[in-house]
Amino acid sequence: MTARRGLLRLLGVTLLIGGHWSARAGGLISSGPLLTEHYVLAAAYVDKILRGAKPADLPVEEPTRFELFLNLKTAQALGLTIPLSVLLRADEVIR
Repeated sequence: MTARRGLLRLLGVTLLIGGHWSARAGGLISSGPLLTEHYVLAAAYVDKILRGAKPADLPVEEPTRFELFLNLKTAQALGLTIPLSVLLRADEVIR
């Protein structure tokens, strides 16, 4: 496994990174918070502030939903097999 990691580092292949665009660009796996949820929360914060709420009084909210994207092309190129249980959990599988 160490030799494979060294090869990946040498080739500049990204294995796991946030943002769905990285898997679509050739990364193996990307995972992160659901961005549309962030946009809705941001709009709610802006609305509260415009209605007079003090930003310091607003609670900090953390994401509750996350996305998982897998790139099977990259996995195949690396000789990796992604378990079915992981494939079933993915929001998008790039073939």
